[in-house]
Amino acid sequence: MMKFIDIGANLTDPMYQGIYNGSAKHEPDLSHVLQRSWTGGLDKIIVTVGTLADCTPTFEIIKNDERLFATVGCHPTRCGEFVPDPEAYFTSLCRQVEEHRDKVVAIGECGLDYDRLHFCEKETQLQYFEKQLELATKYNLPLFLHCRNAHDDFIDILQRNLDKLPKRGVVHTFDGTLEAAETLIANGFTIGINGCSLKTEENLTVAAKIPDEWIMVETDSPWCEIRPSHAGSKHVKSKYPTVKKKEKWEPSSLIAGRCEPVMISQVLEVLAGIKGKPAAELADQYYTNTMKMFFPKQASEQLGR
Repeated sequence: MMKFIDIGANLTDPMYQGIYNGSAKHEPDLSHVLQRSWTGGLDKIIVTVGTLADCTPTFEIIKNDERLFATVGCHPTRCGEFVPDPEAYFTSLCRQVEEHRDKVVAIGECGLDYDRLHFCEKETQLQYFEKQLELATKYNLPLFLHCRNAHDDFIDILQRNLDKLPKRGVVHTFDGTLEAAETLIANGFTIGINGCSLKTEENLTVAAKIPDEWIMVETDSPWCEIRPSHAGSKHVKSKYPTVKKKEKWEPSSLIAGRCEPVMISQVLEVLAGIKGKPAAELADQYYTNTMKMFFPKQASEQLGR
């Protein structure tokens, strides 16, 4: 069986507690979601933290499972949380990394999002994206990055700080141009691909041209499923038992509209289809890429060094 590492899953989302838009539709089923993941070939899952408040529930979920890890950081749309007391917020992020050092594999999700400035203004995003790069330096960790409609400012901040960064990182849910991808790769950053990276024919053209040694795969669960209307869907082969109505939930079925880590196989299938390469070959490459960045000690041991 092919092995996968999902580099970005939002497992603290209320949907996995059966809650949708504040309303309970079914019993909590994260345990079933995770069991499907392991059965479906997931070797590890990195849980995305997007705000300080995510830390406690995240570490509660992952503390007793050696296959689960996390990021620590503040999403650009949440950077307003820094403003009342920037040093206290930063210190609290540091404390989370230090208290869970064996589980934290990246700093993030951090970056810039100019599509959603109504959540956090540009200047605040710029200031506290750059501030969080200090965490990567302090703890010798790679970055888990977010960029929406902000490539020029995003790459400017990264390039300005390259000499300070001990490691690079991954730009997740990449849906930009080939030129943007090439600029990121030239600066040492890897490209994260999920369903939202494969929506349009233009997306597929870009993804097909990104070198495999610079790609990692993810689901961004419970978001970014590959929908039938997406250009990439024609390459999807794996199907899962799914119920259309949340109220009809049953333990063995996925729920239409809610992505799960097990669906990472579909991301791989689209990449294999657009690149004309065997899925197993790509799975091995993407697994190796991910191990080297986020689990370097284990990767070295596997290579017999």
